[in-house]
Amino acid sequence: MKLLALETATEACSVALYLDGEVRERFEVAPRRHAELALPFAEALLAEAGIARTQLDAIAVGRGPGAFTGVRLGIALAQGIALALERPLVPVSTLAILAAAARADGPARILAAIDARMGEVYVGAYGREGGHIVALDGERVLRPDQVALPLLAGEAGGDGAWQGVGTGFAAADGALVQHLSLQQVDAQALPRAAVLARLAVAAHARGEALAPERVEPAYLRDNVALTLAEQQALRGKRAQA
Repeated sequence: MKLLALETATEACSVALYLDGEVRERFEVAPRRHAELALPFAEALLAEAGIARTQLDAIAVGRGPGAFTGVRLGIALAQGIALALERPLVPVSTLAILAAAARADGPARILAAIDARMGEVYVGAYGREGGHIVALDGERVLRPDQVALPLLAGEAGGDGAWQGVGTGFAAADGALVQHLSLQQVDAQALPRAAVLARLAVAAHARGEALAPERVEPAYLRDNVALTLAEQQALRGKRAQA
């Protein structure tokens, strides 16, 4: 299978090309440069591999949650390519992409978190089962002190071993780290298209590819900016903390 994957939901911009099991990737932490970099990354990968766009079987995209502009850009680019080529589009949660890249030698339960700004984080709980990443709870946008680890069947309390991954653990001066006791945390991790590509191939095999026009971004938040009054209230709460 030949698949092109785009992930632009955070400050990282990455594009990957999956070629029958081999993955090639371009990755750069480049805030506000995603529109400038994404398509050239894709063209370079295709050229290096000697692959024409028409040889692609599918397109994949990180559907968010993440930065509003980045999520919207990634969806638009992926839809445009998929529509032009008349290929299916495979959307994958950006939180799942983070979770799939968590340390293999760490706990099998993973809390993925992305800094949502405005004093909040995007979070999703996942587990490793048979080599696959499985969602244990729904994706949410919450204040760090509102985040709770899901209680799993057979557990008397939420004290099982978990690891945390993503920039949400560095947000608000590490409030999420202070709130939860996790065995290990990687607060610098960013989603990568190489991981997205492998998840998308598996999703495609499960029949989860969609017509491009049916793919929608996962914003999780209706409002994307705080009003001046809300900003002042948030600063007041932080000053009192």
